Amino acid sequence: MKKLSRLEAVLWNIAFPGFTQLLTGHYFKGILFVALEVIVNVMARFNQAIMFSFLGEIQKAHSVLNYQWLMFYPCLYLFSMWDGYRTAMPADEKYSYLPFVFGAYFVTVGLMLSPKIDLFQIHPGPVFLPMIFLLPGLLIGYILKLFLSGKANA
Repeated sequence: MKKLSRLEAVLWNIAFPGFTQLLTGHYFKGILFVALEVIVNVMARFNQAIMFSFLGEIQKAHSVLNYQWLMFYPCLYLFSMWDGYRTAMPADEKYSYLPFVFGAYFVTVGLMLSPKIDLFQIHPGPVFLPMIFLLPGLLIGYILKLFLSGKANA
């Protein structure tokens, strides 16, 4: 079983959910994450939306998406990252899940709001707005982790 750093574990799962699990010998979880990612991605038509978003065709991105399927994606994606991170972290680290959980919450909210929100006369769309929402989610989760870790040590 290969040992990965926490950063390497997260980066492999950013590349594709399940890769860290496969690299560390957790084959059942790895194959499950890869399969779920492919199913949700295909059913949501997410790759098409990503392509249209990067081309600046935000309305086309909205029109091709199946939001019912895409709503599963943030939790699947961030849970896979947390699972890989958890595999690589020290056993005594508490509350490591909080940035990932709050990241998933905020990305989901960003996804739901994406058809309605313009930022400074710019419509970021269903790919970029959830990515923007990830940052405050991670930050709030990290601050909460620090706060609760401090309380636990006091």
